[in-house]
Amino acid sequence: MTVNAPSPGPVAVDPITVEVLGSAFASIAEEMGEALVRASHSTNIKERRDCSTALFDTRGNTLCQAEHIPMHLGSFIGIIPHILKRHPVAQMRPGDMFIGNDAYEGGGTHLPDIVIAEPIFFDGAIIAWAVNTAHHADFADRGHAHIYQEGLRIPPIRLYAAGELQKDVQELILLNCQVPRERLSDLRAQIAANRLGVQRMQALCAKYGASVVLAAGEALQDYAERKMRAGIAAIRDGIYRFTDRFDNPELDDDLTLSVEIEVRGDEMRLAFDGPPQVRAGVNMVYTALLSTVYYAVKSIVDPSILPNAGLARPLTVTAREGSVLNCVHPAAVNGRIATCQRVVDLIDGALAQAVPDQVTAAANGACASATFVGVHPADGRAWVYLETIGGGSGARAGKDGLDGVHVHMTNTSNLPAEALELEYPLTLLRYELIDDSGGGGAFCGGMGLRRVYRAEADCLVRVDGSRLHSSPWGLLGGKPGGRGAFRFGAGVAPFVQGKGQLRSGEIIEIMTPGAGGYGPPGDRDPGQVARDVAEQRISRDTARSVYGIDI
Repeated sequence: MTVNAPSPGPVAVDPITVEVLGSAFASIAEEMGEALVRASHSTNIKERRDCSTALFDTRGNTLCQAEHIPMHLGSFIGIIPHILKRHPVAQMRPGDMFIGNDAYEGGGTHLPDIVIAEPIFFDGAIIAWAVNTAHHADFADRGHAHIYQEGLRIPPIRLYAAGELQKDVQELILLNCQVPRERLSDLRAQIAANRLGVQRMQALCAKYGASVVLAAGEALQDYAERKMRAGIAAIRDGIYRFTDRFDNPELDDDLTLSVEIEVRGDEMRLAFDGPPQVRAGVNMVYTALLSTVYYAVKSIVDPSILPNAGLARPLTVTAREGSVLNCVHPAAVNGRIATCQRVVDLIDGALAQAVPDQVTAAANGACASATFVGVHPADGRAWVYLETIGGGSGARAGKDGLDGVHVHMTNTSNLPAEALELEYPLTLLRYELIDDSGGGGAFCGGMGLRRVYRAEADCLVRVDGSRLHSSPWGLLGGKPGGRGAFRFGAGVAPFVQGKGQLRSGEIIEIMTPGAGGYGPPGDRDPGQVARDVAEQRISRDTARSVYGIDI
């Protein structure tokens, strides 16, 4: 059996066919994602959709990522090279399926994101890979001084060999999980999603021919490169710098992060600087930095660029090894998403100097989260509840920011109160937008969220977030957004580095940051101010004090 992919060689593919196949790739990735969500069991996947799906070519280049969570690209772009390094292609067979999550030896970015990858065979050759990742809300009640504390580390190993489940591998993984039944159901959903992707790609090859499909994949990557280069060329040449502060409950002091972006012709160089890696979970591996840069630059330069590997070709990304922004083993990485959010702010702040009409003011700059761990009083079963909570998105030229949404590197949904209270011994007392937390301006930043929980059984709690000490900045005279905060009810012992305990009946309140405004408040249309007051986006006091309008 040959397992080398057929070379696209000189195959000529007309633009219409390329467009059709590009849409087919996107459709397959999206269908894989819907199958994963619908087949999963945990609330973090079936309700919050904390998962992503993608197709890759034989070399590990992204063909298409579904429009799910940008951060998960960091878990994808490393997995195929790590598989190929460990497992000879000649020994792969149809039905093989690989599993991995390690940030250093498995291509992942943090351990809860477990990746499953399957080679797609057609006529005896590998023509692509189906890949997905899901955040398994399980490795809770952990330390974050180094990677060994953060959960089970899985290098890319076979979970299925020629279609046969490797039961000992599965048992090893489940034995290290706090909620193994939930993990098993979610893993099965991931397996089903990949099998669907395999079937759809095989059908595509049967219809058009493998060589045509492969050639279209190459053409689509070339097209993404051309669009990225054209977008960069439209930015005036120069060097643009920006510095911001980063805070987190795990850190004793704020960190200073910076970027220098050089635009020359149709290429862009991004050089990041930050302090040495820390004994906390906020460090980023290099693939996490890359996925953040690809998202942020694409969103500014041209959001319509296809989400494939071609867009990365005109970009050069550097950061000092051993720093928070490019950590090395054994740095902890569980909370890397919070740092990634600040990296987006750095890129936006720098490029706002060149193309302010293409950049938003700072969004909430955080991925506020709460993790509750306990035992069901009725039957003694362990439970783990994870929630990441949205905030404000930044205002931009011509539009207000959105209220209470996830931004940038995270794109999950909320967990409805009904599902939360049905599944866990928790009660959601309040869930609302925070008045006046969006920065004022000609266009207002979005508002943050307040979410108040009451424990109905004793549990351990970990809260995470950022923009607790600094405010999301505004642009071109726009005002800063409100800061985030964690507040505790009577009797709750002080949390240490974001970790503490709630006893039955005790309360915790999580407030997420708003976002920055855009343009001077004096340019705000009085009629829009009146509508904002009527819709309770801003208060009458703000209308009077910030905009000088008495309503």
